[in-house]
Amino acid sequence: MQKIKMGPGGPDFSRLVAGYWRLREWNYSTDELLRFVEQCMDLGITTMDHADIYGDYTCEALFGQAISGRSALREKMQIVTKCGIRRQNSQNKPGVSHQHYDTGSEHIIASAEESIRNMQTDYLDVLLIHRPDALMDADEVADAFAKLRHQGKVRFFGTSNFTPSQFSLLQSRLPFPLVTNQIECSVLHLEPMHDGTLDQAQQLKVPPMAWSPFGGGELFTGTSDKTERVRNTLETIGEETGGYRTDQIACAWLLRHPSRILPVLGTGKIERIKAAADATNITLSREQWYRIWSASTGTPVP
Repeated sequence: MQKIKMGPGGPDFSRLVAGYWRLREWNYSTDELLRFVEQCMDLGITTMDHADIYGDYTCEALFGQAISGRSALREKMQIVTKCGIRRQNSQNKPGVSHQHYDTGSEHIIASAEESIRNMQTDYLDVLLIHRPDALMDADEVADAFAKLRHQGKVRFFGTSNFTPSQFSLLQSRLPFPLVTNQIECSVLHLEPMHDGTLDQAQQLKVPPMAWSPFGGGELFTGTSDKTERVRNTLETIGEETGGYRTDQIACAWLLRHPSRILPVLGTGKIERIKAAADATNITLSREQWYRIWSASTGTPVP
């Protein structure tokens, strides 16, 4: 599995990322989860994506139980997590009546420290601000990041779902580079290719992570005209390239982009993880890539 340097002086991430958003729904035992993690690692997928709120604040702890005491395994992986969303009516963190964002220094530091405890590790490889906060004070966020970095609790930092201007604002206050912006991007969601997000990523040499690389399942089950156009085109190109599946071609389409997108795979099925790993061997031609683009937009390239 290819490794990608995440920004100047940043960590090395695996080309594909294992996402644990739905971990709680997988209903894995601790041993089953450990086996899944080990199988991902065996495939070269060493980067693990989390967030404090996943599974109503339970997924990080489930993951931590699985890797507890396995320092050799921990040293080979990169743990990414996010903070900044205060979920309303949580059974595990009551007291919030209206969901909101909190990028205050106190909350960022407390959240990072709790994630470290939950995942039974000594540090986080990367901490992301989960969503843009209209009340974000960039200087305050930078102060929290600097403290966590100085204390060795978090090695690198980034953002999630930030616009180019929001990313630039936060970067302007930091003496070290942000290493990624995790965004929604797929064959069904092309906006980052229009709004400057991927242009900025390529300009700064900061590879973006892509959540919902298969449109949140829409690619497989959707019935809209757009989805059916895209799915049919993926199937045709899959046949042209040697019998690959639609999800593999959709993954290869993201990998083909020069900003070096890292798809975040949100599945707990190792067969689908293996299929995505095989997709790293596919190189789409420019014509094939734009056929998928046109199927998604519904128009030919001007």
